Amino acid sequence: MQKKYLIPYWNNGYLLYWTKLVGYEGYPSPATASLKEQIMRLTTKGRFAVTAMIDLALRQQSGPVTLAKISERQSISLSYLEQLFGRLRRHELVDSTRGPGGGYSLARLARHITVADIIFAVDEPLDATNCGGKGDCEKDENGNRIQCMTHELWATLSRKMVDYLDSVSLQDLVDQQRMRQLEESVRQQQSTQHPTHRITPEQATC
Repeated sequence: MQKKYLIPYWNNGYLLYWTKLVGYEGYPSPATASLKEQIMRLTTKGRFAVTAMIDLALRQQSGPVTLAKISERQSISLSYLEQLFGRLRRHELVDSTRGPGGGYSLARLARHITVADIIFAVDEPLDATNCGGKGDCEKDENGNRIQCMTHELWATLSRKMVDYLDSVSLQDLVDQQRMRQLEESVRQQQSTQHPTHRITPEQATC
């Protein structure tokens, strides 16, 4: 299976990937809308944590990276980053250095950190069920807790999300970002070497 990269924001393409993953593609729109709602509910802390870790991994070669700089570049609240990195440090994904020139650096090689590691570290639930995987989100006529009709669907999605995010390393995302930066640099150089000439109305009538 070809590895797919995690994009640190959500879009319809990513939703389409998950609907294919659980065999839910082509179902009526209410079902797809429900799936999207479940997925979006999983992303807030995890999305920012993954984005911040990519930023850190890209720049730590020059020394510890401050959260203030990450906050500025990624438009994430500094206080929110402090909460996230406190959790990341407790899970031994990052190290902190105090004093002048201090900041954060990775505690492991980027290839040894998975997206699942990051998301679990910041307490982001990777569970699409409404019952926390217990299978007791509804009651029968006798008042006993039972599984809802879509429990297996959401439980399958949860398992596949964990498997997928555990297959993508932080290094994969860093490499992807560097490739994008290289491609953008090449485009800018080509634009500089071959500028587009605007044609004036006078030239057009010649």
